[in-house]
Amino acid sequence: MHASLSRDYNLALHVKTWNYNEKSVLFSSETLINNVVADPHTGRLYVGAVNAIYQLNSDLNLEFQAKTGPKKDNRQCTPPVNDACEEAVETNNHNKLLLVHGTKDVLVVCGSLFRGICSLRNLSKVDHQLYFSDNKGEKSYVASAEEGVSVVGVMSYFTEEKDNLTVAKGYGSHDSTKLISTRILQDHRDWVVFDSIIEASAVQANPFVLLYLHDFRFAFKDRGFVYFLFSRTLGVQDTKNFTFISRMCENDHFYYSYTELQLNCSATNKYNKVQAAYVATPGKALAQSMTSSSQYGTVSASDKVLFVTFISDEDPSTSAMCMYPLKAINDKLVQIIGACYSNSGIIDHKPAVYSPYSSKSDELCLSNNQNDMAHRYKCGAEFLPSPLASKAEFALTAEPSLTHKAHLTAVAVAEEMGHAVAFVGTATGEVLKVHLSAHPEVYGRAAGKVSGDKVNKNLLFDSSLEHLYITTEKKITKVPVQACQQETSCHSCIGLKDPYCGWCVLEGKCTRKQDCGRSSELNTWLWSPDGKCVQIQGFNPPNLSCKKTDQVDISIPALPALRPSDDLQCVFGSFFTGAVKHGGQVTCSLPDPVEIPATPDHIHARIYVCITRPCIACVTSKWGCQWDAQTHSCSDDDHNVNGDYIIKPQQSDNCPQFESPEPALIPVGYQIPISFQGRNLDSYMDRTFLIGTELMKHSEQEVAKEEETSKFRFRGYKFEYDEQQEVNVSFHIKDRDTERKIDSTLTVVLYSCSVGREDCSLCKHADSKYQCVWCAASHSCVYRELCRSPQPAQCPNPEITDISPRYGPLNGRISVTIKGSNMGIKKDDIKKITVAGVDCIHQEDRYSVSTSVVCEIGPAKRNPPQDLPFERTNSGPVEITVEGERSGTSQVYFTYRDPEPRTVMPERGPAAGGTVITIGGKDLDTATKEDVAVTVGGVPCEVLSFGTEITCKTGRYRGQKVPSDRLTVTVKYGTNTTKDIHGAYQYSENPKISDYNPKAILGLFVQEALSKNDTVLQFYSPIVNSSYETLSQSLRIYLQLDNVIEELKSFNYHPNPTFNELARNVITETGIIIVTGWGFSKAMTAKEAQAFVGDASCHVNILQDDKLILEAPSSQPRARSKRQRRDTVNDLLELVVKFGHGEWVVGSVYYSRKDDIPLAIIIPAVIIPMLLFIAVSVYCYRRKSQQAEREYEKVKHQLENLEESVRDRCKKEFTDLMIEMEDHTSDLSEGRIPFLDYKTYTNRNFFLPSKDGANDPMITGKLQIPEARRATVAQALNQFSNLLNSKTFLINFIHTLERRPDFNARSRGYFASLLTVALHGKLEYYTDIMRTLLLELMDEHVQNKNPKLMLRRSETVVERMLCNWMSICLYQFLRDTAGEPLYKLFKALKHQIEKGPVDAKMKKAKYTLNDTGLLGDDVEYSVLTLQVLVHGEGPDVTPVKVLNCDTISQVKEKIIDQVYRNLPYSQRPKVESVALEWRPGSTGQILSDLDLTSQKEGRWKRLNTLAHYNVRDNATLVLSRVLHTQSFHQHQDSHEEKNALLEDDNTFHLVRQPDEIDEVKSKRGSMKDKAMTKAITEIYLTRLLSVKGTLQQFVDNFFRSVLCSSSVVPPAVKYFFDFLDEQAQRHDNVDEETLHIWKTNSLPMRFWVNILRNPHFIFDVHVTEVVDASLHVIAQTFMDACTKTEHKLSRESPSNKLLYAKEISTYKKMVDDYYRGIRQMVPVSDQDMNTHLAEVSRQHTDKLNTQVALNQLYQFASKYYDVIIQSLDEDPAAQNKQLTLRLQQVAAALENKVTDL
Repeated sequence: MHASLSRDYNLALHVKTWNYNEKSVLFSSETLINNVVADPHTGRLYVGAVNAIYQLNSDLNLEFQAKTGPKKDNRQCTPPVNDACEEAVETNNHNKLLLVHGTKDVLVVCGSLFRGICSLRNLSKVDHQLYFSDNKGEKSYVASAEEGVSVVGVMSYFTEEKDNLTVAKGYGSHDSTKLISTRILQDHRDWVVFDSIIEASAVQANPFVLLYLHDFRFAFKDRGFVYFLFSRTLGVQDTKNFTFISRMCENDHFYYSYTELQLNCSATNKYNKVQAAYVATPGKALAQSMTSSSQYGTVSASDKVLFVTFISDEDPSTSAMCMYPLKAINDKLVQIIGACYSNSGIIDHKPAVYSPYSSKSDELCLSNNQNDMAHRYKCGAEFLPSPLASKAEFALTAEPSLTHKAHLTAVAVAEEMGHAVAFVGTATGEVLKVHLSAHPEVYGRAAGKVSGDKVNKNLLFDSSLEHLYITTEKKITKVPVQACQQETSCHSCIGLKDPYCGWCVLEGKCTRKQDCGRSSELNTWLWSPDGKCVQIQGFNPPNLSCKKTDQVDISIPALPALRPSDDLQCVFGSFFTGAVKHGGQVTCSLPDPVEIPATPDHIHARIYVCITRPCIACVTSKWGCQWDAQTHSCSDDDHNVNGDYIIKPQQSDNCPQFESPEPALIPVGYQIPISFQGRNLDSYMDRTFLIGTELMKHSEQEVAKEEETSKFRFRGYKFEYDEQQEVNVSFHIKDRDTERKIDSTLTVVLYSCSVGREDCSLCKHADSKYQCVWCAASHSCVYRELCRSPQPAQCPNPEITDISPRYGPLNGRISVTIKGSNMGIKKDDIKKITVAGVDCIHQEDRYSVSTSVVCEIGPAKRNPPQDLPFERTNSGPVEITVEGERSGTSQVYFTYRDPEPRTVMPERGPAAGGTVITIGGKDLDTATKEDVAVTVGGVPCEVLSFGTEITCKTGRYRGQKVPSDRLTVTVKYGTNTTKDIHGAYQYSENPKISDYNPKAILGLFVQEALSKNDTVLQFYSPIVNSSYETLSQSLRIYLQLDNVIEELKSFNYHPNPTFNELARNVITETGIIIVTGWGFSKAMTAKEAQAFVGDASCHVNILQDDKLILEAPSSQPRARSKRQRRDTVNDLLELVVKFGHGEWVVGSVYYSRKDDIPLAIIIPAVIIPMLLFIAVSVYCYRRKSQQAEREYEKVKHQLENLEESVRDRCKKEFTDLMIEMEDHTSDLSEGRIPFLDYKTYTNRNFFLPSKDGANDPMITGKLQIPEARRATVAQALNQFSNLLNSKTFLINFIHTLERRPDFNARSRGYFASLLTVALHGKLEYYTDIMRTLLLELMDEHVQNKNPKLMLRRSETVVERMLCNWMSICLYQFLRDTAGEPLYKLFKALKHQIEKGPVDAKMKKAKYTLNDTGLLGDDVEYSVLTLQVLVHGEGPDVTPVKVLNCDTISQVKEKIIDQVYRNLPYSQRPKVESVALEWRPGSTGQILSDLDLTSQKEGRWKRLNTLAHYNVRDNATLVLSRVLHTQSFHQHQDSHEEKNALLEDDNTFHLVRQPDEIDEVKSKRGSMKDKAMTKAITEIYLTRLLSVKGTLQQFVDNFFRSVLCSSSVVPPAVKYFFDFLDEQAQRHDNVDEETLHIWKTNSLPMRFWVNILRNPHFIFDVHVTEVVDASLHVIAQTFMDACTKTEHKLSRESPSNKLLYAKEISTYKKMVDDYYRGIRQMVPVSDQDMNTHLAEVSRQHTDKLNTQVALNQLYQFASKYYDVIIQSLDEDPAAQNKQLTLRLQQVAAALENKVTDL
C-alpha cells in the first residue's frame, strides 16, 4: 500500500513477492480433429480425428492410437465395399461421434466411411477393436457419410439390462433417414449391435425437404430426459435458421415425448444459429443476478443452466452467448405440451404448437380441459399427439450475456467461489475468459499460443477443474484456468478482474483463495473483481509544515487483521520508523526537519513550505500562510505574531492592492489618461509607484496620486496593436525603491477600429461605444479623434467580388452565396437580388454584415419559342440592390446547367458501409457540397469531396438480408433536382480476415493500405518513437476495412541496427564493401535495405544479421551534397545504409587508382592478329578447291563398280528373306519386368532429355550448398515454395518467362519439369494451374484461327506441364496394364536385331525396321554358342549365343544379358568393368576391341571380333570383374606402341564409312574395290518385312493395351478428354477433327510416343541406338494411326510408311473407338480427380528431390529477376498479396539480391 506524503516521498508496507508461470502442454494431430471426449473416472482424453483415434492421458501424452482410414469406399456403394464396387477409391474417415461408456470400458467410435457404421473399442487400449461389422445392412448405419453433416449422441439406459446410445444427426444424401435413433450396444433377440431398437417414424427426414436440414450441436441428459440442441429452418421457402432444444424421456420406447422448443437469443432473435453449448451450475452470484433480472424466473445456485453460443444470419460478423436455466426450458416445454394435451394447443388465445414432422398440424392437439395431462403423461402416450414443437411466438427468449465480433465456436463454464466463469472459444483461435455477473465482461484470454485456427466445440475441463483442454484444428492444448501467480503487485492482481484470483496481503502475492494462508481472516485476501487494494484513505492532520516535527495518523480502512507477531513499518523517503495500529488507524512518527530534503517552490504535496509571493496569493493558499506587509514576506500561520501589518490566512481583502481602472476601453493609436483606486496602502505612505504592461514595450511610467483621495492616475500610452479587434491589457504596479510588486487588478480593454472593419458598412455597424468612424481620406475605419475629414453620410455602392457556387441545376432551389463589400449594415438593407436574370430569395438568417449575402435561386428561364429572334441563355451576372437605391453587379457569371452522374466506382462494398465511392459524369460540380446529397438504395452516403467527381462514404445497410441485386445511386442537388444511376452499386457480405503476415504492431498509429485486392491488403509498418522496452510489450491493433473493424494480434518491433567502423575503406577492382554490425536482418527485410556510395546506389549481395556485403558502383560516383563535394579530401565518399525510414552514415570509402593502357600498345595488338587471320583464310580456300576436284573423280569411279555387283546382291537378299520369316516369340525371356520406381521414372521422363542428361542435379539430387548456409537456404526454398503456391505469382512468373526471347523451348520444358516436381505435393493445385494456362493457350489459338496447332509441339510451359501430368497420372496404368506388352515388344525387337550382324561403329543392323539404320552390305557371319564361366561364381557355365562377327564389346553385352538376365540393367556389371578371357590352351588370352593384333587398312583399324581371334563354337570364355577400368594395352611396355593405339579414332567394324577415304597415308589403289563401293541400301529393304512380320503380334498387343476403352482407362485420361470436350463446345470454330487432334496431341503424341521411343523411361533397361531406330518406326506408325488425315501412298513414300501401310487403317479405327468409348464413360468429377491426385502426392512426394527442384527453379527467377519484379509490380493482384516483397525476401536469403522499393 502507498501513501503520497509529497511528490518524492512514499509510505509503504514491505512485502515479499514471487513469480510463477505454468507452461501449457500440447498435443498435435497429423489430421483434422473432429471430436474430443474425456473419461471422468480416469481423466483420459479420447480424440477422434480424420483417419485416426488417439488415447491421451491427462497431460496429453499419447498412450495408444488406432488408424481408421483412409479405406476404399464410395457413398454410392453399399457396405461391405469390395472389388465389385468399381467406383471405390481411397477415402478419408472423418470421426463423426465419440462416446465414453465407462461402466463397460468401451469407447463408441463412429466414422464417415461405409455409410456411417460404428465400432466399439477398448476404453483402456483404443487400438484394440472390440466390435466392427459392415455386413448388417442399413440398420447399422448410425452416423453420416458426409463431412458437413453433424452427429451428436449420449449414452442412455432405458432398458435396465441393456446398454444403448441415443444418436441425433443431420441428413446426408446417402444416410439413414432417421434424425433421432436409439442404438443397442450388444446383440439381443433379433437385434444386432448398433441396431435401431425404436422403430418410430415420427422423427425422421422422409421425404427429404429443406425443413430437415438439421445441424445438431449438443446433446445431454438430465433427470431422466435426453436433450438435443440444433438449428433448422422453419420451411422450404424460409432459409433463415432457428435454434431449437428438443427433449424426450430417456425410457420413452416410442419417442411419444419428443418435443421441440425454439430458443431465441435477443428479443429480435438476431443471434439465431447455435454453435456450441455447455451445461453447468451458475453459482450463487450468477443465480442471484439471473433471478433479479426477472427474465429467467427464480434461479438457485444448484440449478443447471444451459450456456449457448450463437451466430447471426443477419450480421455474420458478430456472435453472442445466451443463458437458459433448464428449469425455464422444462417449464416452457410443459406449458407447450399441456396446451396440446388439454387445450387444443392454444395459449393466450393463440396457437402455440405444431407438428414439425407431419402434415396433421390442423387436427393435432386435444381438447379435454384436463389440466394435469402433461404431468400425468410426462413421457407421452400412444393416444397423445407427437412429435410437438413450439411456434415462434412462444419461443424461450434470453438477452445476450456476451456479444463478440468474432464467431464464438465453443463454451465451457466453471464455478469459482460461487461465481460463474465462462471460457468461450472463437473462430480465430482465442479462448476468452468471461466473468458471468450482472454485467458480464471479458477479463482475459486463456494462456497459450493463438494459432488462428477455429476452436473446436469440445472445450473440456480436466477432472480437477484447474485446467482447460482447448482443441483447434490439429492441436489440443492444456492450459491453466487462471494465471494469478504471474502478477507480482496488488494493483496488477486486482487489475486482472479474475474471479479465480485475489491479493494475499500478508504474503504479498496473487493467489486463489485456498492458496492464501490466512484467507479466512478479515482483509487478508482481496478478491480481484472487487478492485480494491489496501490503500491510505486520509491523513490527520492533512497538512503539516516541514518546519514542524509531529506524528501523523493514517486512515487505512481495509487494513488486514494483524497478529502480535506481525510487523508494520512506515517509510518516509529513506527514513524508516515503526508504525502503531489502532482500529483502522496507523500512527507514524515524522523525521526531523533536517532530514527532509529541500522542497521546490511548486510543491503541491501534503508537507508544505510557505514561500515568498504577493499578499493575495500567500493568504489564499490552502496551506494557511500569513503575510507580513513590513517585510513583504509569506510565512506559516503563527498565533504569536500579530499587528496591523500581519494579514492572516484567507483575509485577502486586507492586502495592499490597486483596482477599478477608468476608462475601461482604450483605443489603439490614441493616448488617454487612466485613473484607478488604491486600498490598504498605509504601509506604503510617501512611496512612489511605477506602472507598466507588456504592450508598453518594457517602459514604465510614474503614477501620480490625487490629493486627499485614494485615487491614482497616469497620463496614458499610445498603444500599437493590429492582431485582433480587442485585447485585455493588465497593468502591474510596483514600489520604485524596492522593485517589489503590489497586487493589482488593473485590466482594461484595448480595441482597434480598423481590424475586421475593412469597408464603410462594417465600420458604421461597429458598436457606438467604440466611437469608430469611416475616414474617407484614408479609406479606413479609425477612432473618432484620429480622423479630421468630414464623414460621408452614405457608404459607396455595393461591390461583388465572388459568388459560390458559379453553377446551379436548371430546377434551382439551391443557395447562392454572394461575397463582397458595402452590402448593407443590416439584413433589411438588402432590397433585391437577381442571379442570371432570375429572382433570388434573400436568406435573412444567413446574412453577414456588408460581406456576405445568401439567397435561394429559382428555376432557370424556360426555352423561348424557336421562332423568336433572341437566343436562349442560362448564364448571367449577379445583381444586388441595397438601401438607398445603391446597386452592384458581379464580374463573374452564374450558369444554369444540368448535371449528369453516370458512373460509380467501386461497384460494390461491405454491408457495414464505410466504402468511399466515386461518382463520375458530366457537370457534377454544379451547386456546392452542402447542396448535394447522395443515397445508395435509400441509405445515405456521406459526401466527402465535391468537384468534377463526387466522393462519398456509404452508410451501413440496415436491411435484414444483404440484397443480391445492384442498387440505384441517387444524387440530389438542392431540393428540386434528383439524378439516378440505376444498378450502380451492390452491397456485399462483410469481409472476413483469415490470416495476416507478419504479425505486426501498429500501436496507436494509423497507416493507409499500400495495395489491396479481394484477398490481400498490404501496409507499411509506421515509425514508432518509443524505447525498445516499451515496444516489447504487445499492443492492440485494429484493421479497418471501410466500416468493418477487425482486431489483429501483435508482433514485436526490433531496435534499430548498430554499425561497426569499416575495417577496410578502400574499394578495389572487386568492388566489394563489407559492413559489420548487429541487428541487420531483424531490423528489415532484404528488399528494404539500400546502400549508397556518394550519390550512387550499391547492390546488396548478402544480408545477414551481423554482416552486409555490398557491391560498389563500377565507376566512382559524386558526393551526395554540394558541401561534401566541396569539402571532400582525397576522393572520400560517404557510405550510407538505409533501412526503411532509418538512414545511417557507416563511414567513408574511396576508390583505388589504376594506370591506363597506352594507345600505342592497343593498336598493334589488334591489327596484327587481323592480318594473320586474313592470310590463313586465303590459304584454306585454295586448298579446299583442289580437294573438291579429287572428290569428283572418286565418286565417278565408285558408280562404275556398283553396277557390276547389283545382280548378285539381289539374289542373295531374297534367299535371306525366305529363311528369316519365322516366329521367334518363344525366345523371349519370361523373366520379371524391371519397372523403375516412381522417382527414377519421373526423373528420366522429366530431366533425362535435358542438356546435362544423367548429370542433371535433379537426377543426381546433389546441391552444392555450404554447410553454414543450408538451414538458411532450406528456409528460403520453403518460402519460395509458398510463393509458387500463389496462383497469381506462378501465372505471372510463367508469363514473364515466356515473353523473354532467350527462354527457348528447351528451357521451357526444363522449367515445366522443375515445376512439376516442386508442386508434386499439391497436384490438385498443379492441375488447376495447368487448366488455367491451357484455357489461355486454347483461347489464343482459337482467336488466331489455328486451333489445330494447339499442343502440337512442346513450345510452351503448359504443353510440357501437360506431358508431365500425363506421365504422373499414367504411371500406375503402365505398371498394371500397358507395361507388360511394351516390355515384351522391346525384348522381342532387341532379340530380333541381335540375331543378325550389327555394325558397332555405324550403328546399323541387318535386321531392323528403320531403312536408314539398315546395314547396307553383305556381311559373312556364323552363329556361335559360347560356354561362359563367371569368375568367382562357381563352376556352372552359361551357354550364350553370339555371332562370330560381333566385336568383343558386343560379345560382352550378350554375355552380361544372358548371365545376369534376372537383374535389372542398373544392377548389372557394365561392359567396361568386365574382362573376357579365352583359354584355348594352357594359357589364356584377354580379348579386347583393339590391341596390337588389330588389322590395319591404311590409317583405318578394324575392331577385333571373335573371328579375328579365331574363337570356335562351344569355346569356353571366362568373364571376370576388374577393380578399375584398364586399357587394352596395360601389359605392353613400348611407349611408342601405346601412342600408336591412342591415335585419332579411325576405326571401323563391319563396313567402312564410304565418304571417308584416307588419301594421305594410303597409296592410290591399295584398297579393295569393295571398300571403295558405295552401298545401295534399297536392295535390302525386303529385310524390313522379315522383321516386321516377326514382331507384328507384339506391336498389336501393345496398341490394344493402350487403345482399348472397354478394359481400364486411367481416370486422368477421362477427366482431361472431358475437359477438352467442354472447351470444344465453348468455342464455335472447334469441329470434331480439331477436337480429335487436341486429344491426339495431349495423350498419344505427348505421352505414348515418348514412352514407346524411350522404354528406359519406365523400365530399367538399356536402349541401344539400333533398337531406338526401330522403335522410332513403331512410334511413327502409332502417330499416323492417331491422325485424321489420310496418307496417300506412292512409290515416292518413305519406306517406313510403306512398311505398315496395311495396318494403319485398323489402328485408326482402334483410335476412333477408343476416343468414342471414353466419351461414353461415367464422368470423373473434380473431387474424384483431386482425391486421386492427392493420393499420388501423398504416396510419392517425399521421394522426389523437391528442394533441388525449388533451387533450380529459383535459378530462373534469379536470371530474370528484374523483369519478374517489374511484372509483379505492375500486377494489382500481386501487389495486394505482397508477392514482390515475398520474392525479394527469398532472393535476399538465397543470394542477397535486394532492390529498391
